[in-house]
Amino acid sequence: MSIQYNFPGVTLLITHYNRSSSLERLLATFSRLGCHFEEIIVSDDASKPMHLDAVKVMQNTYNFRLVTPPVNRGHGHSINKGQDLITTPYTLYVQEDFVPAEIFPENFANALQIMNEDKSIDYIRFWALAGRYPDLKPYGMGYSEMIFRFWNMGHLKFYQYSDTPHLRRSNFFERFGRYREGLKGDEIDYLMAISFLHNKGKGLFYDEYDKLFGHENSPDEPSTMRPLLHWRQKTSLPILFMRFFYLRYKWVKGTWLVNFMK
Repeated sequence: MSIQYNFPGVTLLITHYNRSSSLERLLATFSRLGCHFEEIIVSDDASKPMHLDAVKVMQNTYNFRLVTPPVNRGHGHSINKGQDLITTPYTLYVQEDFVPAEIFPENFANALQIMNEDKSIDYIRFWALAGRYPDLKPYGMGYSEMIFRFWNMGHLKFYQYSDTPHLRRSNFFERFGRYREGLKGDEIDYLMAISFLHNKGKGLFYDEYDKLFGHENSPDEPSTMRPLLHWRQKTSLPILFMRFFYLRYKWVKGTWLVNFMK
């Protein structure tokens, strides 16, 4: 018999839009890994009828609460309305096109233990698109604290927060505000990341950030994540010149927002 992992006090929040096969894969994987949460909420963003009908059928198997608006109101609204329903102390947030790995349950249990024991931790991050967070201080159990260093000139330091898979306290909005609505997904993510730094958030980062989740998409259900720009790999002098000044601009803009964001 496989090991069963019970996570009382944790709600699994999944945002979904037109990727019902991906959602079913995610739910089936959590079930196969023996992960049991106090509640599962799927926040749909007015998917097409064929996908929404498929999601409603899944409710019979996976016993989740489905919330959906009459019209598409964007990623920020989808997260907000799902979070508003959560009454447990912790939220595990995962977008529908991620897949937890075999080692996830044990490492998630460690993350939950850390947050139960250390009330100063607001959020624990499990995955990263652009690689390891630049400044880390070893914390324990495979996690490190993300440190914001003013003189680090890289723009990735501003992304301590990301809406890729993570565990957060369910009072997150009280400290850092709600997700902005009516903006593109990458803008929403960036503004929440800035708010996290502005309000002195404290977060941990899983050291082997590419081992706990896979990010898998089929041609029928492609990702909406923006790929790393190809010009980052180009080495011509004009491109390098533009890249240098663009990254300095991002550093100045981010620094100003962190200190003076309203």
